[in-house]
Amino acid sequence: MRSSRSEKREVRSEKKSFARRRRRAFTLVEIMIVVVIIGLMAGIITYATTGMLDKAKRKRAVSDIVSLSGAVDLFYGDRGKYPSNQEGLAVLAPQYIKVLQNDPWGRPYQYVQPGRSGAYDIICYGADGREGGSGADADITNSDVEVTSAAKK
Repeated sequence: MRSSRSEKREVRSEKKSFARRRRRAFTLVEIMIVVVIIGLMAGIITYATTGMLDKAKRKRAVSDIVSLSGAVDLFYGDRGKYPSNQEGLAVLAPQYIKVLQNDPWGRPYQYVQPGRSGAYDIICYGADGREGGSGADADITNSDVEVTSAAKK
């Protein structure tokens, strides 16, 4: 008789422990809801930040062109002439700029002397690397940067 009572107790305690374990775990439906919510949030964040990288690259290109333009002007002040097309922007390093970097898309900045709208042009051809374009593919030149900064004043 004792053995049957102890067996019943063991069975009851196993049922209770199984019930406790079951209550502590998440159901498949709850896990799926969380996964769907995380997926929706990731989609919203991706959509909201899509154009930010292009904007950041364009701003860096503008900043680089302003720096290079200042270095070319310093070169002119010291030597009385602008760098030739053969010398290009490479002649500025290391005296006027530390390192000549590529544009944010990995291509070198273009230097043309004389320029279309001034003594020289420093050109970044944008994301597509070709002349012309719009949006992220639009060209950025030192004359565009000077016009923009003058308009802000």
